[in-house]
Amino acid sequence: MEFRALGTSDLKLSAITYGAFAIGGNMWGGNEQKDSIESVRASIDNGVTTLDTAPFYGFGLSEAMIGKAIKGYDRSKLQLLSKFGLVWDGSNQGKGEFFFDAEENGKTIPIYKYASKANVIKEVEESLKRLDTDYLDLLQIHWPDSSTPIAETMEALETLLQQGKIRAAGVSNYNLEQVKEARKSLHIVSDQVGYSILNRSIENDLVPYALENNLGIIAYSPMERGLLTGKYFQEGKLKENDHRNGYFQQFDLEKVKAFLQTIEPLAAGKNASLSQLVLRWTTLQPAITVVLAGARNAAQAIANAKAMDIQLTPDEIGFINTELSKI
Repeated sequence: MEFRALGTSDLKLSAITYGAFAIGGNMWGGNEQKDSIESVRASIDNGVTTLDTAPFYGFGLSEAMIGKAIKGYDRSKLQLLSKFGLVWDGSNQGKGEFFFDAEENGKTIPIYKYASKANVIKEVEESLKRLDTDYLDLLQIHWPDSSTPIAETMEALETLLQQGKIRAAGVSNYNLEQVKEARKSLHIVSDQVGYSILNRSIENDLVPYALENNLGIIAYSPMERGLLTGKYFQEGKLKENDHRNGYFQQFDLEKVKAFLQTIEPLAAGKNASLSQLVLRWTTLQPAITVVLAGARNAAQAIANAKAMDIQLTPDEIGFINTELSKI
């Protein structure tokens, strides 16, 4: 495994970071808790020291399972990354910015973006309890909240830094202007954003800024929620309550399928899967500090970790990029 410094912080994160959205179950058609916990432990046992989660993932379930999974490991050698700012239980008392309606067990649950100072402090205490730890290595706002001044949210993060409850502060889903605004109040060290072989829009502005200003970029959805594994084109069926039924429709699926078929021989020649090849390509892109990879079981977790064993030459990266231009 390769370990990389996150921005100007003293954090060293594993280049492949465990992404814990799917094990929360909500929006993913459910989960098997035993398999999920085993996937976390298999990741750690294969060199993945960094785990990224959020209260919203499973409405607390993802954090709770990670708390269980890491028992018995040296906490000082792990990096726990979590978030705040998505409220679902009415504790915002009608404040905040409405985001969307989630479905859980047949119920509609309104989700709000809410990042007031008081709410940030409250959420962190709840996260620490679920994760069974007394500090987070990185805390990130989950989504921008237009109802709360960025400066107020940053003030909360500064308080938590001073209290020692977090080691570093970052943001998630912030555009470049929001990052600049946040940095006027607090030196955030990272931005977690969607980035994949099919979604490279941040290369236009955020990546150049990150390179010039030592901002870490944590890339999520590198596999486009499983589309780039190629399995969807073989099986093509998802559970009815799986959000990906709609998510995948944003892509030209025939072109994506053709692209994957073109690069598959390259993966096979390296005794790797398409998933591993795509993950490795993503880790090699400019300004990308770490790449989040989800896993629902131990086998997937091990495969993700071993993606870092793949060596890609400049010519091979050029070949992939040339084929990408055809999509």
